[in-house]
Amino acid sequence: MNTTLPNTKGHKQTSIPFAFPASAAHQVSLAGDFNNWDPKTMPMHKGTDGVWHLSVALKPGRHEYRFFADGAWLDDPAAEQRTANGMGGENCVKTVIS
Repeated sequence: MNTTLPNTKGHKQTSIPFAFPASAAHQVSLAGDFNNWDPKTMPMHKGTDGVWHLSVALKPGRHEYRFFADGAWLDDPAAEQRTANGMGGENCVKTVIS
């Protein structure tokens, strides 16, 4: 499933894949600064391998995000960068280059 955000004039958006390994999870979604941290707007889809997937159209720049699995906020184990989130934890960071 591809989730497309409104087109921003002058900024080309790129489809960015997100994956989260959680074979025991019943429900996983993606939330971040690109969807106002709303875990209800970007549900992910579970593959036969137990990995949850979603591709999101993002404009170039730095984006903070986390996964929301079965009611709990979780980090991306594949995230190469993290930053303090002001709530005692960390957000994962994905940088999109045009």
